[in-house]
Amino acid sequence: MEQPILNAHNKDEHRPSHTAEHLLNQAMVRMFGCERSRNMHIERKKSKINYELAECPTQEQIAEIERTINDLISADLPVTYEFVTRDSIPEGVKLDKLPEDASETLRLVRIGDYDVCPCIGQHVASTKEIGGFRITSTSYNEGSFRIVFKVANVN
Repeated sequence: MEQPILNAHNKDEHRPSHTAEHLLNQAMVRMFGCERSRNMHIERKKSKINYELAECPTQEQIAEIERTINDLISADLPVTYEFVTRDSIPEGVKLDKLPEDASETLRLVRIGDYDVCPCIGQHVASTKEIGGFRITSTSYNEGSFRIVFKVANVN
């Protein structure tokens, strides 16, 4: 099959951190019923991501987020890609974060059975390649919950 033409991508993400961001987004959606983050800064040394929540998660919930992501990493889930047109988007996949000029053909990124979303970024081949996940700090201000995290060698 011929490779579809997608929008150009202007970033060279740190693949493990970017893939961990996908896992974290889905974990937050499942745990808190919130939307995927629209505000993040993903880097090799540390990453920051914000979620709109009615109240600040407890320390126990924060520990559970970290545990969930590390369990998913240990599960060695495959990261695969699927090209679809806008009229054949699987149920539950939201397109609201796409730029207005997004191409007609979209690339869906699947992480095992855990997460699927449109993305043109770079990812690892399986979650085990992330290494580990550690939340280094959190903050909550006027409905915005920020998680700062590191991946790989998390010491």
